[in-house]
Amino acid sequence: MNDWLVQWGLEAWKPALRVLVMPPVPMLLLALLALGLVRRRPRLGRSLGLLAVLATWLVCTPWAGQGLQALLTQPPPALAPERITALRGAPNTAILVLGAGRRALLGEYGGPDLTPLTLERLRYGWWLARQTGLPLGYSGGIGHGARDGPTEADVARLVTARDRGVPLRWAEGRSRDTNENARYSVALLQADGITQLVLVTHGFHQRRALAAFQRAVARSGRPLQLVSAPMGLRPAPTGQLSDFLPGADGLGASAIAVHEWLGRLAGA
Repeated sequence: MNDWLVQWGLEAWKPALRVLVMPPVPMLLLALLALGLVRRRPRLGRSLGLLAVLATWLVCTPWAGQGLQALLTQPPPALAPERITALRGAPNTAILVLGAGRRALLGEYGGPDLTPLTLERLRYGWWLARQTGLPLGYSGGIGHGARDGPTEADVARLVTARDRGVPLRWAEGRSRDTNENARYSVALLQADGITQLVLVTHGFHQRRALAAFQRAVARSGRPLQLVSAPMGLRPAPTGQLSDFLPGADGLGASAIAVHEWLGRLAGA
């Protein structure tokens, strides 16, 4: 489906289409429909209104957000300590961090910075590079619908120097989405003799990213072994009262789950 959007010239519409299907927008549209029906068909209008309220409450809870992520994205397990040990000094192996957005200007720094999600990924990449001694790369340009300015790769280099992280050997800054992360990064790394790639991204994004990189490797016609390095994995809700109370964290987790699920369906 992602290829169709590109073919039809609708790629620029991806951010707008995404907004329409991300929680809580569908619930709000359902509430508006209920308001429109309440006079002509009061019973149906009240029922749809109640459903909209309950659905909005539900998707805003940590219980639903984490449950949807587990169900829709199926995150793989974290790298085990023995697997990290086995990667130390592995020949022709690199670590690649996938971007998740940047901020064009942050007042306290007087310049650009990475989003919290991106910083989480990059910090795990730094840590993993220190543990294994492997070279580190970053992939991220300017996403669809993002403001013009420096690419994520440019900002990642800046943040790495500022925060004294592990220097980046590769910084791919052309990509706008996960498919392009894979396409451009595979070509870049294979040209440098890399035959094994440790892929760093959030657990909810890992399977979609792996699928994109597997497609890119297949198209390249050259071998490249992929190693999952998911991060940001959370334990399942314990059933406490707070797990069922709505909040920004729960809504964010639900939106991410739906976004990743739709992305996998669309082949993006």
